[in-house]
Amino acid sequence: MSESRKAGAATLSIWGGETEHPLYERSTQVPVVHSVSFGYEDIDTWHNVALEKEPGHIYSRNTNPTVRAFEDKVKELEGAQAATSFSCGMAAISNTFGALLRPGDRIVSIKDSYGGTNKLFTEFLPPLGIEVQLCTTSDHEEIEAEVAKGCKMLYLETPTNPTVKVLDINRLAKAAQAVGALVVVDNTFATPINTNPLALGADIVVHSASKFLGGHADALGGVACGSHELIKKLYHYREINGATLAPMDAYSLLRGMKTLSLRVERQNQSAMTIARWLKAHPVVEQVNYPGLEDHLHHDIAKAQMRGFGGMLSFSVKGGMQAIKTFLPKLQYAHMAANLGCVETVVGPPVVTSHVECTPQERAAAGIPEGLVRYSTGIEDVEDLIADLEQALSYIS
Repeated sequence: MSESRKAGAATLSIWGGETEHPLYERSTQVPVVHSVSFGYEDIDTWHNVALEKEPGHIYSRNTNPTVRAFEDKVKELEGAQAATSFSCGMAAISNTFGALLRPGDRIVSIKDSYGGTNKLFTEFLPPLGIEVQLCTTSDHEEIEAEVAKGCKMLYLETPTNPTVKVLDINRLAKAAQAVGALVVVDNTFATPINTNPLALGADIVVHSASKFLGGHADALGGVACGSHELIKKLYHYREINGATLAPMDAYSLLRGMKTLSLRVERQNQSAMTIARWLKAHPVVEQVNYPGLEDHLHHDIAKAQMRGFGGMLSFSVKGGMQAIKTFLPKLQYAHMAANLGCVETVVGPPVVTSHVECTPQERAAAGIPEGLVRYSTGIEDVEDLIADLEQALSYIS
């Protein structure tokens, strides 16, 4: 890409990461390189490539041409110096912790993060001698106070899964910087189309690429972006521990990302329309969407995000029994543990984001049992609303 002018997000979604790599037989698409290893004709060149003194690849657990193109595309979209990929989103998160945290370190985060992340905080990190302090998500003062006590890392997820709360990255990053802490932000819900956390003071951005980035629910992957120095540490940890992104998944994610900007713009618009419609429905008790003016963090979202995202959640009268009644009636929505794809996907946290957690753990995280997570697809929004209307009519 030209350094004289930064291309827009839609352009980078298509061309990012694809102009710096040799194309085979003049192909216009990045090829899928399935080779496990890469051969050399002399030891010196082989050795130099292995030591990263010359460009090239040695073994696909470490680097791979198709995977590198995916990493570079995300890197450009996030405005990062470097990126490294992983086999899934949770691998990106757990490897970030593994690479950067040591016994005796302290991490500050929020209570209602994604269920898998919450399990790392409550079940896996403490036995390793890492202190975890989880704060009330909506209380920036509490987070700042805990950070001020000292920590190695501040970990944020915004918007949160599934409560769709929004954290002020810039404000909290300043608090972390004051004590020399690293700031890691899960940007899966927002995507780089709506938010660029690095520009707001974050040090590392992580994504579950299986969600909005790929967009077609057909490839698992994760990615982390940041400075050369930090990403080199994450890459080294991942190359040794082996949570490698497969070339075919990298290709599927690359292909999906070509429409990332178009998809997210459509999902932003549809989610806003659906949130407003749900808010006026008589059986809907609560709608969580940062684009709504009465959302607790609407002002933060308005200042921080270019769009409010395709994710929303809502509760209905009758709780879980009502959910069991109306969700199966939806015709244009998968009941599945996924999000961010072209099809609309729905489900309560008890079987999606927080299925690993007990009811008590979900309650402690501020997640009601009667909540519905709604991932807006790119269908005609009039059809989605009509579908919701007929399904909700079964609740009396």
